[in-house]
Amino acid sequence: MPTRTRFTTWRPLATAVITLLVAAFLTPAAAHGAPRESRPVYSYGDAVREAVWVDTGLDADGDGRTDRVAVDIVRPREPAAEGRKVPVILDASPYYSCCGRGNEGQLKTYDAAGNVVQMPLFYDNYFVPRGYAVVGVDLAGTGRSDGCEDVGGRFEVRSAKAVVDWLNGRAKAYTTRTGRTTTRASWTNGATGMIGKSWDGTIANAVAATGVRGLRTIVPIAAISSWYDYYFAQGAPLYDSGPDALAEYVTAPDARARCTAVQRRLVDEAPRTGDLTSLWAERDYVRDARKVRASVFLVHGLQDLNVRTKNFGQWWDALAKNGVERKIWLSQTGHVDPFDFRRAAWVDTLHRWFDHELLGYDNGIDREPMADVERHPDQWVTSTVWPPHGAQPVTLRPAVGDRPGVGALGLRKGTGSAAFTDDPRRDETDWAASVDAPTPDKAGFVTGALGRDLRLSGSSQVTVTATPTTATAHLSAVLVDLGPDTIRDYAASGEGITTLPERSCWGESTAGDSACFKETKARTADVGATVVSRGWADLGTYADPGKGVPLTPGRAYTITLDLAATDHVVPAGHRLALIVAGTDKDLIDPPADTATLTVDLARTSARVPFVGGAKAFAAATAGSHRAATAPRTAPPAGDGAPRSALRLP
Repeated sequence: MPTRTRFTTWRPLATAVITLLVAAFLTPAAAHGAPRESRPVYSYGDAVREAVWVDTGLDADGDGRTDRVAVDIVRPREPAAEGRKVPVILDASPYYSCCGRGNEGQLKTYDAAGNVVQMPLFYDNYFVPRGYAVVGVDLAGTGRSDGCEDVGGRFEVRSAKAVVDWLNGRAKAYTTRTGRTTTRASWTNGATGMIGKSWDGTIANAVAATGVRGLRTIVPIAAISSWYDYYFAQGAPLYDSGPDALAEYVTAPDARARCTAVQRRLVDEAPRTGDLTSLWAERDYVRDARKVRASVFLVHGLQDLNVRTKNFGQWWDALAKNGVERKIWLSQTGHVDPFDFRRAAWVDTLHRWFDHELLGYDNGIDREPMADVERHPDQWVTSTVWPPHGAQPVTLRPAVGDRPGVGALGLRKGTGSAAFTDDPRRDETDWAASVDAPTPDKAGFVTGALGRDLRLSGSSQVTVTATPTTATAHLSAVLVDLGPDTIRDYAASGEGITTLPERSCWGESTAGDSACFKETKARTADVGATVVSRGWADLGTYADPGKGVPLTPGRAYTITLDLAATDHVVPAGHRLALIVAGTDKDLIDPPADTATLTVDLARTSARVPFVGGAKAFAAATAGSHRAATAPRTAPPAGDGAPRSALRLP
């Protein structure tokens, strides 16, 4: 709940009583049983604020000395004075100086002594009074840190891992950036949780994948699990720039001149062909999921078109395979922090998660449902596990329909073919809006109206056999819920939220660091269709997803596209569509040629995870009939905002 005003004038007797209660409460084996919740019993205004520079053991910039990364610390003063050690909440970011954090773009600010005054976001305001230290790390080459920013590579990951090592007594830190006076983290017990949205959360994934001891939990929000899958989809480029542009954007001015060699590698080893290289292999954290010791509380927007949802799906599956303790929230938003779409529940849940994972409190959060899923704006459901028990992949097959140019979708194998011509001016919303009409830019296949609800949960695959007319071709495959709905308007600015002028407070404030943040509300759109899941590929990667080759016009090629993880219920009365097309405008870049592709329906299929499997699909479509033509409302409404030239994770 938001912070309430408290009395600050205490009588001596009351002070003594409170002191005794606090001491009893914070003792692990208190007389009245183990605590279940940390309470705001420490002074935020009197908190210790200090900076140290941790030695990474690397020399990325080649200046002959090992790099040091800046670590800003806010921690309660009282525990150290009483001989108690505190756990740490750590957010490692490249954005603290250049770009800001959170919905209000907060930057770190400092006093004359160089100690942090404003630590962005609410974590310090809320958790420091509850007995946690909050640590903000400037990643290598950014802010006040040495080294070079290499966008998810060894220098960046080691710069954050070194801080976890220092907190656990395994690395060296200094009181200044260039001095020789060392300092120890004697005030912490080493139990560390990493948190962060987007790039920050990506670093949490990456550090967890090193298996570093002392990292107890991570909370990655809208985070990347493989940098290749941030920039490419099976060889098809998702953005018109590479990691060098990101590095240039966040690198500290004093680091640019000394980091030219690192910058050059980001260009030379990340070719725009989409080929997998050693640079991308180094930035694939999924392959090291077996090393993860930390628990994971994952949050992602199902309509996130920045860090697309394949990133969370493959990470989640790898963690599950390796028995990692997990929890997940899936919203209808785009690239949005849960603080801005479900604030009260988020603060409460995060509080209980950290209490359980870092303080060891038995508060029952580990026995609650694993997943929270936003089904409609601000309407949430839970699942005991995710994907839910009973979710099984079902093979759906496209077929020629009863009208020219409008195909059918069902369990029976189809025959014949469908053709389309790539049109880079069109996107998935255009295809969905015209699915009941023959158009030259897509091939669409639709079920009849469902007789009962049908839930998709997990990751899908679409296998396409297509014959191109050109030497290059890109493919898109999308699953669409055809029917009216009100959704979060993820295509608008705010990506599903509207920021309000009113503020609510979450923790304690100081003159330089307010705990009060602007409120938000859901921004919604009424639509006639909703894109449920998407996938893209360069057809030239048909034989090897890591290397594209020129195509032979007139030859048939078979390729399997990975569609993004999702959780969606297609309601009774709606229809499910599979659309296969070329360039998805603004979501993948077009190929060199404008291809016409002929799809062999007998050798094309989709593997879709339905709760209840094939029986559920058959029951939902039994006796189904073609509904009236769907409204030509493009999902979602959006506001015409163009995609930025440089997308920031």
